[in-house]
Amino acid sequence: MHTTSAPDARPALKRTLGSFHLWGIAVGLVISGEYFGWSYGWAQAGTLGFLVTALLVATMYCAFIFSFTELTTAIPHAGGPFAYAYRAFGPTGGFIAGFATLVEFVFAPPAIAMAIGAYLNVQFPAINPKWVAVGAYLIFMTLNLLGVSLAATFELLVTLLAIFELLVFMGVVAPGFDAANFMQGGWAGSDVFTSAALPGMFAAIPFAIWFFLAIEGASMAAEEAREPQRTIPRAFIGGILTLTLLALGVMLFAGGVGEWRQLANINDPLPQAMKRVVGSDSGWLHMLVWLGLFGLIASFHGIIMGYSRQIFALARAGYLPARLSAVNGRFHTPHWAILAGGVVGIAAIFSDSLVTLGGLPLTANIVTMSVFGAIVMYIISMASLFRLRRREPLLIRPFRAPLYPLLPALALGLAVVCLAAMIYYNPLLALIFAAMMLLAYAWYCITHHSRRAAACDPHLQIAEPLKAAAVKPGK
Repeated sequence: MHTTSAPDARPALKRTLGSFHLWGIAVGLVISGEYFGWSYGWAQAGTLGFLVTALLVATMYCAFIFSFTELTTAIPHAGGPFAYAYRAFGPTGGFIAGFATLVEFVFAPPAIAMAIGAYLNVQFPAINPKWVAVGAYLIFMTLNLLGVSLAATFELLVTLLAIFELLVFMGVVAPGFDAANFMQGGWAGSDVFTSAALPGMFAAIPFAIWFFLAIEGASMAAEEAREPQRTIPRAFIGGILTLTLLALGVMLFAGGVGEWRQLANINDPLPQAMKRVVGSDSGWLHMLVWLGLFGLIASFHGIIMGYSRQIFALARAGYLPARLSAVNGRFHTPHWAILAGGVVGIAAIFSDSLVTLGGLPLTANIVTMSVFGAIVMYIISMASLFRLRRREPLLIRPFRAPLYPLLPALALGLAVVCLAAMIYYNPLLALIFAAMMLLAYAWYCITHHSRRAAACDPHLQIAEPLKAAAVKPGK
């Protein structure tokens, strides 16, 4: 599938990734969410209110990942959710899933890049965080251009360092932990739960999702994975368990070392929390800032890998300009897709008008926009799972969702609740997301000829060939 003998054949993606690399991608895509972004949820719901929200979102993600893995192993395709929805609902379903995933993966990197700038600003106050963010794009787009094996090995290394640093953070601040600090005013400013805390808990949903956002991006490495039917389930299940434990640990320890309100609405809550325990001149603090960058870098670098594969798959299928599906003949990477996502991300960094929306910081609004794309994609992915179970019972499913249909139904129901709450509490951003969806749909409608041409491309193997394989005798 990935090597060709014809002299004029197009270069293709190569299968080089094993379980450990894929686990590193799955965790690395997300782990920046443990370093920043989530503390905006405290500003909305308080520590205890946000803890409840985070636990519900963690439940949704666990249910989702155990269900999503069935799709990933049955249809191993670089388009990930786009391919599953295309198979289940046809080209329009593929458009909805593909566009939503694109929003998620293109808007997440600028938020992370801004956090990289904020972390370095702790060490060097004269540095402009935005230009640091641009520099991060240039460095890690280049690394992604040089080959998936190199990129995945780097991702695994920085992910391991990031996990180590989170464990160090928890160990260093543990002596200063006091549960009373975490619980004081924990229900949106009140010490006791009342119905007045509920609006803040719903408003905090995007920032709880940020703890886990983009783990599903490992599915986009399916065409570069060795034996994806075995390696991807191991990566997903190990990844979601790792991230859930880290998210709870970081949130509890950071909130228990002092006045948690001072850590809300900032991009560097962990260094500021550690500063209270060890002081501003401690070597531990400087180590956290420098090693803490690895967590941000892991996600930033991994999501660049993810958005490039999504752009590549959509372009290959005729949903985006065909040039974006080009693969570099030397490095076997989708170079134009990598660069295109970077241009959009850098533009978002300088979109200062987003600061005024909802009175939230720029990073919070970028995070929320990314989450809108993710939630829409989660909903259509679970709908695809149900439809494919009914339409294609003979489809080869190396991994089947446990407790079907209860577990995917739980993921679907919680995702719908999250989307409704986000629309209610972020109406302007919801309108912007809807406007982008309509513009993209207009492009989809006027470029139907591109999809007819792409259907003849031997690399576009979403529906008929896989369907034939599903009913092969003896399977």
